[in-house]
Amino acid sequence: MTIEPIAIFRSPIGGKFGVPRQAGLVPELHGTISFIEPYNNADALRGLDGFDYIWLLWAFSMSGRSQEFKATVRPPRLGGNERIGVFASRSPFRPNGLGLSSVRIAGIDFEKCEIQVLGADLADGTPIYDVKPYVEYADSHRDVRSGFVQSHAWDPLEVIVPDNVAAVFKTEEVDALKGILSQDPRPQYHDNPARIYGLVFKGKDVKFKVEGSTLSVVGIEDTK
Repeated sequence: MTIEPIAIFRSPIGGKFGVPRQAGLVPELHGTISFIEPYNNADALRGLDGFDYIWLLWAFSMSGRSQEFKATVRPPRLGGNERIGVFASRSPFRPNGLGLSSVRIAGIDFEKCEIQVLGADLADGTPIYDVKPYVEYADSHRDVRSGFVQSHAWDPLEVIVPDNVAAVFKTEEVDALKGILSQDPRPQYHDNPARIYGLVFKGKDVKFKVEGSTLSVVGIEDTK
């Protein structure tokens, strides 16, 4: 079987650094699914406006996958130190490099063959292989176990964005940026309060540092 992209995802996040680790963690984050030929046909979207959520099947195109299969991974939720089986994780380093995300539909442009979505965990330029409607009676399961995710809480950071940086973005973009940063995009083995990190957001390189449970944006630059 061969598969090919049917659409490209457009996101304000310009690289894999800073992408939310799961869909829905940053519900303010806006993105666009832009269908490509021959799939940019309005008839293919007919009836989709009757659903609130969709499933996206997409590619971890920025993960730099190795040809060698590795049976275990180190999830950030476990501090990046403890190993578990790859099939018990959401790691991007998978045999076929496929991602699965449930995102909320914010709008559909039938003329342009685009779907506006909220809460996606995809970087700009990510290829999408399929779109399917989310159906509550079949796709939602209550009172289920969630393995190590359930036993290891992830506490969001307090995010401080100075006024001069906030003024560069729209209000809804600032909310999305704060949501992204609150998830602590740093590698989990990094804990240097003096280190400055950079996150590409809306074509800007947002500089920040983390001390304790507080993340402070310290500046912004144009991307090169």
